[in-house]
Amino acid sequence: MTAVLLGGAALVVVAESGAPHANITSFPTGLWWSIETATTVGYGDFYPVTLWGRIIAALLMLSAITAFGVITAALATWFVSRAEQDLVRLGKTVGSHAREDAEALRSELHTLHARFDHVENLIRDRGPHSTT
Repeated sequence: MTAVLLGGAALVVVAESGAPHANITSFPTGLWWSIETATTVGYGDFYPVTLWGRIIAALLMLSAITAFGVITAALATWFVSRAEQDLVRLGKTVGSHAREDAEALRSELHTLHARFDHVENLIRDRGPHSTT
């Protein structure tokens, strides 16, 4: 990106030098114009007046917008992959807890079945109308 900004600045100064009403005639001014053009700020304080200057401006805009798009996509991909990794870790943790909870419930259910079996056996042995 730095090369695009510096190259755009140098090329536009060459393209604009000597043109009537040119306002980008030095490298510092060209660099300022290059940065504000690449970032799409475009204050309008400096602008190319020649055909070649405008072609360079268009190429600079396309290059910068593409570069910013690639950088943004790379950052978005990084953030999404981190979030996916976090979800996988969370899923493993939740799955582990769910298995532990299921085993505890299974054990409690087994205990309840045993108690009900015991109550049923007592009722059967003593009879349904027993008072003891």
